[in-house]
Amino acid sequence: VCSMSENYIKIESKSSIDNIAPIRICVATFLSSLNIHIDELMDVKTALSEAVTNAVDHAYDEESDSKIIVEAKIRDDEKIIITVKDFGKGIEDIPLAMTPMYTSKPENEHAGMGFTIMESFMDEVIVDSVIKNGTTITLTKDIRKKSTNKV
Repeated sequence: VCSMSENYIKIESKSSIDNIAPIRICVATFLSSLNIHIDELMDVKTALSEAVTNAVDHAYDEESDSKIIVEAKIRDDEKIIITVKDFGKGIEDIPLAMTPMYTSKPENEHAGMGFTIMESFMDEVIVDSVIKNGTTITLTKDIRKKSTNKV
């Protein structure tokens, strides 16, 4: 389910690996109306993919009845705020989970870098989690026109 207005989009989806790419494309299309540099758009898409992947990989023990909600807002034509919410098991130790190379699933290839990638591409990453109630990741990026110094 996808609903959109001029400065807001909301996507409700089953928490499935098959839905990561469509969510990413939908949000990128929504953001393309901004005066956003392609590098900034790629940063946002990468961070979003990591946040949704975390929800898919870690929130639920089974795919049945699993749901994620992704919301994106544009504030003052210069700030992007994206939330990725799941209703799964939650994160017991957020600082540990955000430690580079830490993973609760070492059997997964390339595990342990999701939060590090999100933090490197976004201006702010906030993780709010309640055990047995779910996790919300808020990603913020300021796309204000940056001044360039020409020599």
